[in-house]
Amino acid sequence: MKKIYLFSLLALNLTFGKANAQSNVKSTKPNIIFIYTDDQRYDALSVVQDEQGAKARFPWFKTPNLDRIANEGVRFRNAFVINSLCSPSRSALLTGRYNHLNGIANNHTNFKDTLETYPVLLQKVGYKTAFFGKWHMGKETGKRPGFDYSVSFIGQGQYFDCPLEVNGVSKPTVGWVDDVTTDFALDFIKGNKEKSFALVLAYKSGHGPFQPPVRHTNTYADVELIKPANEHLETPYKNKIESKRKNTNITQNKSTSWTDNNEKTIRGYFGSLKGIDENVGRILNILDSLKLTENTVVIFSSDNGFFFGEHGLGDKRAAYEESMRIPLLVRYPARFPKGKTIDKLVLNLDQPPSILELAGVSAPKSYQGKSWVSLIENKAKDWRTSFLYEYFYEDGTTTPTIKAVRTETSKLIVYPGQDDWTELFDLTKDPTESDNLINKKEASKLKEQLQQELSRQEKASGYVIPTYADERPLDKDGKYIPPKPMDVQ
Repeated sequence: MKKIYLFSLLALNLTFGKANAQSNVKSTKPNIIFIYTDDQRYDALSVVQDEQGAKARFPWFKTPNLDRIANEGVRFRNAFVINSLCSPSRSALLTGRYNHLNGIANNHTNFKDTLETYPVLLQKVGYKTAFFGKWHMGKETGKRPGFDYSVSFIGQGQYFDCPLEVNGVSKPTVGWVDDVTTDFALDFIKGNKEKSFALVLAYKSGHGPFQPPVRHTNTYADVELIKPANEHLETPYKNKIESKRKNTNITQNKSTSWTDNNEKTIRGYFGSLKGIDENVGRILNILDSLKLTENTVVIFSSDNGFFFGEHGLGDKRAAYEESMRIPLLVRYPARFPKGKTIDKLVLNLDQPPSILELAGVSAPKSYQGKSWVSLIENKAKDWRTSFLYEYFYEDGTTTPTIKAVRTETSKLIVYPGQDDWTELFDLTKDPTESDNLINKKEASKLKEQLQQELSRQEKASGYVIPTYADERPLDKDGKYIPPKPMDVQ
């Protein structure tokens, strides 16, 4: 009888002990690691390439560590930015606000809206915060606001031997910059393993000039590059610009895509992102070794997408899928399921309120994003079915101001001052945005619906063309003036 009692007591203690341990894990504020790359397309992940099967354009690209996050956590298959440009996107990631309100509409303005950024709010509840890598708000220097510790570079920095500002003090470094900033991040994790910490690791890759680490210089030298099916379909404004070019070897009849003109660029881009996957693996491994995995949120994303020949484009900015869509992976073993995929529309605006909710902090009313935690936990009500995309003309570039509405199945793109450039796409039937329906009678109802939705989204977000945006080149009738040939870059 005594043996039975002791066994029962032991079993009871083990049960309560396990329950208490689980309770402690869930009640403790989680560590938060937010990793994001530069210009990484939504499909620059092998988990997406595998999913696309025969339609995959980069089937040779493998990202086992990023796939690990997806397999051990949640993958959002319809994640987007509200402005596909570096500084505007990065400011949205801090403020949770549209660029027409947060002070950043281009790549050359310093960041001033720092009062309610999510790292500031995390500091107030005891988090140790840190920033590593690319800040890129104009050419700001100094310690990054809202972070107890920062290791960053000025502007775009450089891929090799990049000087880094450690808490604002410049120091030389040796090696590939994304390896180096990862080293600093690993040291920070080890030094703060007993505290609740929140760090950002913002990589330079895969921004041009696409210089991979030496170990991946030739990794993709021999892979077959597949041209996009919509390579020949150029944007309305690009057609206008190209028609003005004379005495060059680029004409409207010849594709200007990067697959034709610079295959080395694509190979370098993926070589850089291969280096990123390895560095993400280093982060995951140290969490394992320090037994921090269970109670650490790992978020992986990008500041915007990138074109490789689609619509005859390189770069980003335009409101097509390759530019607007981004990867978004989230792993939090103590709370979130494994291997879940979500198809609802989520935005970069959603990162700040999501991070705050995970830390137990209420998001400010000024935030325009929504926490995706409720989506993961199947508690979301009235989730968005459309959103506003915006881009503001930037000096030295050829892309005009753009506003667009993207729903779950369609898209309307408007170029203010140029009504004849408007584009309408049925994404269900035309995912490559190859058939502009704007003047087709059978699409008149869809056109009217999206025009109304665009107006609704503008009103809801307080849309204006901000005074701090660069002045758009317009003629006396308010129409966009394409840059002269010598101004085109």
